Amino acid sequence: MLLTLMGTMIILLLLGFPMMVPLAAGAFLTLILNFPNVNPSMLIQQIIGGVQPISLTAVPMFILAADIMTSGEIANRLLSFVVKIVGHKRGGLPIATATACTLFGAVSGSTQATVVAIGGPLRPMLINAGYTPSFSTALIINAAIIALLIPPSIYMIVYGVVGGASVGELFIAGVGPGLLILLFFSIYCWFISGKEHSMQRATSQERWQAFKEAILGFTFPIIIFGGIYSGIFSPTEAAAVSVLYAFVLEYFIYKSIKLSDIPKLALRTGIVTAIVFILIAVGQAFSWTVSFARIPNLILPPLLGTDPSVLRVLAVLSIAYFLGCMFVDPIVVIMILTPIFKPAIDATGLDNVLVGTIVTLQAAIGSTTPPFGCNIFTAIAIFKQKYTDVVRGVPPFVFILILVSVLLVLFPQIALFLRDMAVAR
Repeated sequence: MLLTLMGTMIILLLLGFPMMVPLAAGAFLTLILNFPNVNPSMLIQQIIGGVQPISLTAVPMFILAADIMTSGEIANRLLSFVVKIVGHKRGGLPIATATACTLFGAVSGSTQATVVAIGGPLRPMLINAGYTPSFSTALIINAAIIALLIPPSIYMIVYGVVGGASVGELFIAGVGPGLLILLFFSIYCWFISGKEHSMQRATSQERWQAFKEAILGFTFPIIIFGGIYSGIFSPTEAAAVSVLYAFVLEYFIYKSIKLSDIPKLALRTGIVTAIVFILIAVGQAFSWTVSFARIPNLILPPLLGTDPSVLRVLAVLSIAYFLGCMFVDPIVVIMILTPIFKPAIDATGLDNVLVGTIVTLQAAIGSTTPPFGCNIFTAIAIFKQKYTDVVRGVPPFVFILILVSVLLVLFPQIALFLRDMAVAR
């Protein structure tokens, strides 16, 4: 069974088929060759069922909100404020870059949108300040992944659907690891920088003006996170609020978009949503086949042993998702590996929200890790750089991200303390 499943996928991938075809074909051939008495229409039911969960309706709305904000003024205003606050300090410009990526990520939830919106104006500033192009690019694409941990996060929504975890609790749990990554990135930027990289200090009046211009952008994550944290609305409702708020801000207040731009933005959102939903739908059929064929019983015992500890399960799980996301789209990895590890997660009594946060972190690392991290190719397209130039500066940041992963496994409260506070309310 395992040979049929993996062999089919590998062959079709090598032949150049898009990822949804190997997933569907592998599941179909495994079912008809090993379980001839099972009606293959079961796979159609699973495909349809894969996109039925109501929480998935948040995905297109968060994508649309990100598209509206990327086309508008929010990113520039947040960026201007952060640069004026810390740009004059040692390492101030790269620290401002990481902070701006974090803030815009908390607004958009998209790593690619963050690379475009923040990297476009800040990368030339970093290079002009004396930082190497490889460091500047690596900083931007790695800081952008914090968007996947601080809500909203599409990967957290997908894991919540597949793994049965609360999306709202996942959103809250991602804040601690996201801020820890920002702290470590800032420390690294401070160490490699000298005073000669500092910018001219902004006046108090310039800072106050920048704050007034950015304050409505700061309100965005407060509304989303505060609304979910306080129970005013669900993550799905938060997605609708994000679209409304982004539109009101960019159209009525900043006047940075026109009504004629909406169809184009909606079309772009529809295309991205279709790709995501096709992967989720086919991935659900694949996951069901994996579970039905009891493939986890073949894979997990050699890796975990007969009586695995919580630490061992988390370590193996982290490594598996990390390696998978280096080569394959993280949504596909989440859809494939989650049902495989679900029995071990349940058997050891692991907190599903902690597991979802660790999985999301691995997906984030995979977005910037060679050979196929999606942010690498976004940077190649946006900054017109060679592949080797983009990945040259990545290793120190990946090391920091792996360190945060280890700390998260050893000290789960990094992720769970805010969640526990919210649940206790």
